[in-house]
Amino acid sequence: MNALPISLLVLLGLGACAQSGEPGMPDVVVYKSASCNCCKVWAQHLRNAGFPVEPRNVDDLNSVKQRVGVPVALGSCHTAEVDGYFIEGHVPAEDIKRLLRERPNAKGLTVPRMPAGSPGMEVPSGEIEPYEVLLVARDGSTTVFSQHGP
Repeated sequence: MNALPISLLVLLGLGACAQSGEPGMPDVVVYKSASCNCCKVWAQHLRNAGFPVEPRNVDDLNSVKQRVGVPVALGSCHTAEVDGYFIEGHVPAEDIKRLLRERPNAKGLTVPRMPAGSPGMEVPSGEIEPYEVLLVARDGSTTVFSQHGP
């Protein structure tokens, strides 16, 4: 085998590695603790839905939450940024896609706490604890964006 096909294969392989997410999907930057396993699972949930994901391990998540405007009482274990919005906690990818389609005048979405059965918090039984995804308005008020579970 000569060097040209090998070089071509290497270039094609590098292109495949660099390609992540569906074309046109915005990058999601996920701020998390290095030791958080559910954050890794949630990030993979986003990748599986077509989002390119850039995980960033940080020592001080509270400063990230404060910078992007997550209300203290509505926090969770990780914070993400996508296309001008924050995504707090275990928000399903489909809700993020809807947010990006509808583009409400808001700060972002949050799933407070860590509900069992939400993306990244799956349980062996497959049960889903009922939970709401909240839309956080610019003034900090919230409305229910979606509901999940039985």
